[in-house]
Amino acid sequence: MDNIRIVLADDHVLVRDGIKALLEDQQGMEVVNEASDGLEALEILEKNLPDLLIVDIRMPEMNGIEVVRKIREKNWDVKTLVLSMHDSEEYVVQSVQAGADGYLLKGSSKDEFLKALHKVASGGKYFSGDISAILINNFTGENTSKKKPKPKEDPFNLTKREKQILKLVLEGKSNKEIGKELGISNRTSEVHRFNLMKKLDVKNLIELTNIAREYQLA
Repeated sequence: MDNIRIVLADDHVLVRDGIKALLEDQQGMEVVNEASDGLEALEILEKNLPDLLIVDIRMPEMNGIEVVRKIREKNWDVKTLVLSMHDSEEYVVQSVQAGADGYLLKGSSKDEFLKALHKVASGGKYFSGDISAILINNFTGENTSKKKPKPKEDPFNLTKREKQILKLVLEGKSNKEIGKELGISNRTSEVHRFNLMKKLDVKNLIELTNIAREYQLA
């Protein structure tokens, strides 16, 4: 069986040297080239495609996520394993969306690292435990990075009638129109509007609209 041909892309020489030293003792794996930034990695890949690219996220010139995305855009037959110190949800999700075949943290054990290499090189996907949890939360439910913020807790305790008045005021209705719609006198409608403005501590329609939106009152 041919060796798994690997290219390393990381701007830290010590990291690359450490990975090379680890893989020297492994049969069936060979580091054929290395890059210190994203653009250099793409240049290397264009000249001679390896079987697997191990890529860091934060690199000069072009980050690792963008490198992975470029590989997929060019339809290059290269497996990609993101090896990063960052376990943030944003990085993980962006890497997967870009087309990464695996995501592993730099603090992972030697055994897990080798397991990930074999899995990805053979056409599988590999994501360490914590990373898998992030992916499950994002792709089986709502993406938490895109969730709408929850409305603030309503501190005003508006009555049902006050909410009706608020809705009509925000629609631009006059006291006469509100009175007609709710079956109350113009005077009563005016009093309700005044009490509502006082309760919400606002002085004009703009302030009222802003408060209503902030607390999703209507």
